[in-house]
Amino acid sequence: MSKDRYDLPCNIAQTLNIIGDRWTLLIIHEMMIGRTTFNEIKKSLTGLSSKLLSDRLKYLEEAGLIVSALYSEHPPRYRYKLTESGEALETVFNSLIYWGRHHLPKCYKKLIHASCGHEVDISYHCPHCQTNVDDLKVIEA
Repeated sequence: MSKDRYDLPCNIAQTLNIIGDRWTLLIIHEMMIGRTTFNEIKKSLTGLSSKLLSDRLKYLEEAGLIVSALYSEHPPRYRYKLTESGEALETVFNSLIYWGRHHLPKCYKKLIHASCGHEVDISYHCPHCQTNVDDLKVIEA
């Protein structure tokens, strides 16, 4: 979990320095869907070792994406909660789900409108123009 694995002046590279390690996004996703204890997360992610989960949770807390709260003193056990920064990754997960729906040979999930049950598209909205846009351009900040 090197914080500077990618030494590039790029938002994508710098974000991957934080969340790009193996299992990290899946751990965050488990918390996002309500699995908040070590054992709940471990049980859901078959193949993830306890040591690696412990390391990732510590790193995510150091990175400010999660916080922990002690819920049992003997033995010490913690509940994990996403911070505002961690919760903001929901759009990343939705984009991955959307991409998978359209590009994976087998689809496991899809995004739907909760009220009517139909699939939705992802769009970009310009708050200045008050309109959805499709002519995006990435520029230097």
